[in-house]
Amino acid sequence: MSESIPSADSPAPVVGYVLKMYPRFSETFVVSEILAREAQGEQIVIFSLRPTTDSRFHPELARVKAPVVHVPRPSSATRLWDALSAGPASGVAEAWEELRRHSHDDAAQAVAVARLAREHGVTHLHAHFASVATTVARLAGRVAGLPYSFTAHAKDIFHQDVDPTDLKAKLADAHHAITISGYNLADLRRRFPEATDTLQLVRNGLELERFPFTPDRARGSDPARVPRLLAVGRLVEKKGFSLLIEAVDVLRSRGVDVAADIAGDGPLAGDLTAQIDRLGLDDRVRLLGPLTQAEVSARLGTDDVFVAPFVVGSDGNADGLPTVLLEAMARGIRCVAADVTAVGEVVVPGETGWLVPSGDDAALADALADAVQEAVAESSVHDQMVHRARALVEEHFDSRRQAAALRTLVPVERTAAPVGGAR
Repeated sequence: MSESIPSADSPAPVVGYVLKMYPRFSETFVVSEILAREAQGEQIVIFSLRPTTDSRFHPELARVKAPVVHVPRPSSATRLWDALSAGPASGVAEAWEELRRHSHDDAAQAVAVARLAREHGVTHLHAHFASVATTVARLAGRVAGLPYSFTAHAKDIFHQDVDPTDLKAKLADAHHAITISGYNLADLRRRFPEATDTLQLVRNGLELERFPFTPDRARGSDPARVPRLLAVGRLVEKKGFSLLIEAVDVLRSRGVDVAADIAGDGPLAGDLTAQIDRLGLDDRVRLLGPLTQAEVSARLGTDDVFVAPFVVGSDGNADGLPTVLLEAMARGIRCVAADVTAVGEVVVPGETGWLVPSGDDAALADALADAVQEAVAESSVHDQMVHRARALVEEHFDSRRQAAALRTLVPVERTAAPVGGAR
């Protein structure tokens, strides 16, 4: 592992990824991004602020070359003081007023990241999500005299607990900021016009070779096979899975027989199970638990319709543009999705899929009935739809294109020295 740690004298930029938790089962887009950047020759170091709590991991993690540095959190006042004292003395002094306005965990980890960044030859810090990871990256940059950037996604900018003053400061201080959709770009520019001059649109990418296009859904020897619906995501309010269960019940009342599988885990597992039991859908709706990206891809290659019934949560939380929806479009499965935030940028009615009003289970049932009928009939009209969906993903969501865009944003010149000239 030490061989992959770049020298401080290396002429190439070295990007330090500051992540709240690495690896994280639900954040496949981060791994894809790092792999694409490494494939183009960039040097990466990963700083993880929290130990992982996941018990399953995607095999793609084994391909990441970047060293992973776990940043400790102080467990006592003595260790907090030791952590703060271990940083660049002049840099800590320069940033002291800023550090003391934050929690002791964030301040201590920021000083630790500043020190570790110097040790690993990092020239630029980048965080995912405009929350704790960006807080630490911003403070670490202040201490070490390094530029930072971050990618804004969804919960980190839409949730009711987001502090607009804090988000504005992060946008204003960043060397550049990135967001993943046109919707997000317009929203942030509207809310923070004076702090978004360097905000850029860079869409999440897929390693397209891992998601082969298979539009032909062979129905096998049994043409009466019950059409299969697939939904994937954490079992949380914004995914709208309760609406999918209601829609399956509506379809049953209309005499349209379907079976739905929901892959994922989360706090609403018990509630969704109770809903399935209450509606008597035990033989038609299953909760599969978490699946790896490869397992999801396999299902996307065989099932009939992918369903993304998103809603805006009661706390304001909403999905941005979930990677699994892009994976579904890449694989060639018919897609039905609810119209929240940026989903309409990829699911275009009659062109690339079925787009329904968010929160409307009747409209969702109508779209599912249409999609299922077309899947069973193997309609040539809707075959064109999945081809257009694949073409859209290839044009806008190729991870190689994403990595090339990100690389142009990173400063080429090394910072002469951290604040205070610490060594």
